[in-house]
Amino acid sequence: MKKYDELKQLCKKFRKIIIEIIANAGSGHPGGSLSLVEILTTLYYLHLRHNPKDPFWEDRDRVVLSKGHGCPALYVILAEQGYFDKQELWNLRKINSILQGHPARVYNGQEKIQYVPGIEVSTGSLGYGMSVAVGMAIGLKMDKKDSFVYVICSDGEHQEGSTWEGIMFAGYKKLDNLIEIMDYNKLQQESKIIDAVDIEPIKDKYISFGWEVYEVDGHSIEELDKALTQAKISKGKPKVIIAHTIKGKGVSFMENNVDWHGKAPSEELKQQAVKEIEESKL
Repeated sequence: MKKYDELKQLCKKFRKIIIEIIANAGSGHPGGSLSLVEILTTLYYLHLRHNPKDPFWEDRDRVVLSKGHGCPALYVILAEQGYFDKQELWNLRKINSILQGHPARVYNGQEKIQYVPGIEVSTGSLGYGMSVAVGMAIGLKMDKKDSFVYVICSDGEHQEGSTWEGIMFAGYKKLDNLIEIMDYNKLQQESKIIDAVDIEPIKDKYISFGWEVYEVDGHSIEELDKALTQAKISKGKPKVIIAHTIKGKGVSFMENNVDWHGKAPSEELKQQAVKEIEESKL
């Protein structure tokens, strides 16, 4: 379909900018940002109810990026959508920039506190995004709103107890306005997930806690679109989309390489990465 082809082209554009702004900053998390590109693109361009001109719109859907270190991918899409000036991307991780290394609801400027448009909650300390999202979902239910809460979690966060407390509570409360997308790239900061704490059988665990589960290729916009469409229709349970992804997707020397969890490429490697992305097939 034409819309998918256009979004795939956008994903290539987003990947290039992610590499460029992290290289420009001299620090950041390229691996986990690149694995998120199709997930966030599908969400923001095909499903999210939002208004960049009114970030506080009462009836908006909420997005919680629990894996806050993947924020370069989110920043690029928010800028493209018009939440803030695209030039701000080049201030990533600079002192007094609104775009810090993890997403922040506010930042301390020289004279005032300023809101970062499109960011619902500050994240970065892994493991609590799920619980925040559960609270938001309960609040929307209490206010009789039909908005959804989307929480994007890493696989490594599923090694933490607070994540499972939120999962258990959401299932018990039947929060069908809560949709998690799990970025299952199977690597964490210093190792493979399985070499730290194996989280399998992840699908069975979610089912046992009363969740509806979808499993997709996290780099397939078509599969993500279908799963999100079904998740929004389904009633009576919270939903999780287990999105199988590749950390560092689109750059050969970053793919499935734990060394690129949290460092910026040199100028030479930046140019190589951008060239690979430009020449990659859809």
